[in-house]
Amino acid sequence: MATPLPPPSIRNHRRSSQAPRGSVIRVGRRRLTGDVYHFFMVAAWSHVLLVIAMAYLAVNALFACIYWATPDSVAGARPGSFADAFFFSVQTFATIGYGVMVPKTIFANLVVTFEAFIGLLAVAMATGLMFSKFSRPTARVLFSRRVVVTTRDGKPTLMLRMANERVNDIVEASFRLSVLLPEVSTEGEKMRRIYDLRLVRSDTPIFTITFTASHVIDESSPLAGHTRESLDEQKARFIVTLTGIDGTTGQTIHARHIYESTDIVFDARFVDVLSNGPDGRLLIDYTKFHEIHRGLPTSHCDGSAPATAVVRG
Repeated sequence: MATPLPPPSIRNHRRSSQAPRGSVIRVGRRRLTGDVYHFFMVAAWSHVLLVIAMAYLAVNALFACIYWATPDSVAGARPGSFADAFFFSVQTFATIGYGVMVPKTIFANLVVTFEAFIGLLAVAMATGLMFSKFSRPTARVLFSRRVVVTTRDGKPTLMLRMANERVNDIVEASFRLSVLLPEVSTEGEKMRRIYDLRLVRSDTPIFTITFTASHVIDESSPLAGHTRESLDEQKARFIVTLTGIDGTTGQTIHARHIYESTDIVFDARFVDVLSNGPDGRLLIDYTKFHEIHRGLPTSHCDGSAPATAVVRG
């Protein structure tokens, strides 16, 4: 049986259905098919380059079909050759103009004019998109895979660990930890409420290496009285956010991570990742960042005998 925490404040908790992480189904929402810019900004680079390459080939293939369907419209192209029509479209779209193939008719010149205009707009938009995506400030923050509940200074404490993966400073870093729990109001209305978990320290002037966010679970804590089983039953979700200023670019950056109730390990603590190297400099071992010591005795706040938590996974 999991280690109980201090007595809860009076609150009505009810079981609520919650989709697994990243699998929320939205019904009746207007599809934002026109929000292409947002898609490109959040998509992976491989996806962005693939979409741009496919659009580039598709546009050139479309104009190639127009040239190919109009015989004798391009001087220097082989009659009936789709390949020549396609490569002529590529030269026009990119405004290369090698001079071997040129538009021959009025119709072909009109199509070339329109395609050159489309190519001009496409290059401008692609350049702006690439620069915006490349210059967008991002934080490389490593979050521990687990959240541990252990005894710190004689009190049960929930802890999670973060590390700055970049070799720079995050200035004026601030941290926030919240828990999402289901509730039922006095009128019987079901809701999911976010409770802020007060941290022992919620900010640091410089976040360079690691930071451990700690929340003391006392009588005033929203987690008071909860066990591993009760958190699993209510499908509790923990949200941690970090906001700070990149010490290199001076831009505001942020990072977040979501933990499920199954990510909590009772009666455990993180393995120390900091040590002194042979030359006296501080050494951090990222290979041990997610490692924890399990099965540690945790005393109750009422002074009762320690118990061993049941740890899943």
